[in-house]
Amino acid sequence: MRPTPSSAAASVPSPALAAAAPSASRWLPPFVLLAVLWGASFLFMRLGASQFGAVPTAGLRVILAALFLLPLMLLRGEWPALRQHWKPVLFSGIINSAIPFSLFAYAVVYMPTGMASVLNACAPLFGALVAWLWLGDRITGLRVTGLLIGFTGVALLALHDKPATAGAASWSAYAAIAACLCASLSYGVAASFAKRYLVGVPPLATATGSMVGASLCLLIPTIAMWPSQTPSWGSWLAVAALALLCTSVAYILYFHIIQTAGPSRAIAVTFLAPVFALVYGNWFLAEPITAWMLGCGAVVIGGTMLSTGLIGGKRA
Repeated sequence: MRPTPSSAAASVPSPALAAAAPSASRWLPPFVLLAVLWGASFLFMRLGASQFGAVPTAGLRVILAALFLLPLMLLRGEWPALRQHWKPVLFSGIINSAIPFSLFAYAVVYMPTGMASVLNACAPLFGALVAWLWLGDRITGLRVTGLLIGFTGVALLALHDKPATAGAASWSAYAAIAACLCASLSYGVAASFAKRYLVGVPPLATATGSMVGASLCLLIPTIAMWPSQTPSWGSWLAVAALALLCTSVAYILYFHIIQTAGPSRAIAVTFLAPVFALVYGNWFLAEPITAWMLGCGAVVIGGTMLSTGLIGGKRA
């Protein structure tokens, strides 16, 4: 759905600016707008993938986003930075965009979009776990408790609220849940990769280069898996909105929030986006919102905030 919080934070060129006490009028409107856009991405993925298929939907998403972001990057004069770091930046596009976008586009065909958004909210949970295992980040007892709470919420959600559209006996229901979790894990790996290899790369160069890398990865699969029946204009518009609004514009908003309010507040948008996704799914797709889903979502988000240090201590 978005660049990983750690990767974006690692690319911020001015830590002093991010740490400064910001005015709410500067970061709150784009913060809410970003949550609105990322929440809508699950709806647009469903509308696109239902006719294009998962991989072509993800492929079109990153290709159109790359075409939108590339001129902006060139105007900002960040091409030399991308050329210097092109190998890790392009690879980050595979693990931070191509893989998770494809997995989520597959998942929303077989499960409620709101449930997929709740599972996406545990991406920082995987990020904390991967950073601990790979980078040796310090992990306190409170953060371990957060990890346990978060994964317990995911397990309870997966075992109780199986995707209703797939049928009780269908393995597609569990495959959709597994796809969401693998996508969130991919975001977590991408965050640690960025922290290790992309520190100091300008944010727009990272965002644009990652879209180019994801486009190169998905170009041939998109062509090979292109639907035999021409998709409707509605599906085309959904994919266009997904690429231009929920990816390109969202990236710009996200980096603006990091620079004006700091990475801690930027991470928090991950927890607000599911609220809008649940509302969109209920309004436009008639998806039910169960008390169990809301309760498990609260457990997942609470555990994630503990594991990342957003509550109970300083964020690592």
